[in-house]
Amino acid sequence: MAVERSRCYKVSEITKCIKDYLEGEFYSIQIEGEVSGFKPSSSGHFYFTLKDTGAAISAVLFARSAKNAGYLPKDGDLVIVTGYVTVYAKSGNYQIVCSYIEKAGQGDIFAELEKRKQRLASEGLFDEANKKPIPLYPKRIGVVTSPNGAAIRDILRVLKRRNNSIDLIILPAPVQGDEAAPIIASQIRRANMFKMCDVLLVSRGGGAPEDLLPFSDEEVVRAVAASQIPTISAVGHEIDVVLTDFAADLRAPTPSAAAEVVSREADNVLGRILDCSQSIRKEMLDRLDRARLVLDNCSKDNLKRSMEGYLDDLHQNLDDQHEDLVRSAQDILKDNRHRLELVLEGLRASSPESILKRGYAAVYNISAESYAGSAASIKAGDRLDITFYDGKAAAVAEKQGE
Repeated sequence: MAVERSRCYKVSEITKCIKDYLEGEFYSIQIEGEVSGFKPSSSGHFYFTLKDTGAAISAVLFARSAKNAGYLPKDGDLVIVTGYVTVYAKSGNYQIVCSYIEKAGQGDIFAELEKRKQRLASEGLFDEANKKPIPLYPKRIGVVTSPNGAAIRDILRVLKRRNNSIDLIILPAPVQGDEAAPIIASQIRRANMFKMCDVLLVSRGGGAPEDLLPFSDEEVVRAVAASQIPTISAVGHEIDVVLTDFAADLRAPTPSAAAEVVSREADNVLGRILDCSQSIRKEMLDRLDRARLVLDNCSKDNLKRSMEGYLDDLHQNLDDQHEDLVRSAQDILKDNRHRLELVLEGLRASSPESILKRGYAAVYNISAESYAGSAASIKAGDRLDITFYDGKAAAVAEKQGE
């Protein structure tokens, strides 16, 4: 997993990150060094240290790999070990788990294989984008292997236990020696030419690294990469790595594991089919019930009731909207009436009659035939007609106003 620099990790968490990284990056590597402290344990495992003038690394050879490890070294031997780097979480130390040990100077073959791996990888033969999915329920399985080897016996045993209804085609080929690689490649191509199977296993049992070399041969690797049939590489034991592992669509750690992948237990398959059948039946019955309810609601009487109910709702809605409009119009009229009354009240307050009632009088100069707007407009002797709110009075001006 990606390390988040902003968070705080527990010791076990960061150790797992380191373990996952190291095991993913340093798988199937070779290390040369001098053996120091080589000793067996009571369980049959061997522990030692590989060192040179500048550094040292812990190494372990587990009992399961010891019989195929090449030879058991002694302190002071210069060796080349093949294996993968892992982390022993309990102590936090990293170490190399060895699958093969050889004396230094005998590593030319492995160096050549590494060069071949890099060259073929640069051509795209190992690209994940080219991998094909392995079918879940193949009807016919092809196996390129020795008909007399341990691999085919393991595969047959697993298929018989899990699902003996699967057809098996054995494409015989020697699995070690100089003549093995061309025949293996030819059988892979033949299986594709005649479309013999749904999935193809390229397999053999365990052995020394030199015994597995045919499965790293360039012709075999190219045949696996070019296969239109999904392929599984199942060569040796879990710690054994050959180049077909990288070219195949899937790498299985053992032939038995490959058989497990391509077979599903018959009872489980039948059980899943029964479950699917029951699920489909229940779903169909539920859909029929829902369809029946819909059809029942589509009778003449139900449609009539539904339409009447729909129209009743529309009528009621129209009535509500009509009442709302009437109330709105009444409110507008009431507001306008109130405004009009205020305007009329203002007009009444400023009318001549209202002014006269407040004690004022309108003076009409009969002699000048006009209303007297000021005292200066009246001359002595002018006849005046004075209007009060409740009547009129006549008068003669005694002197001119100032």
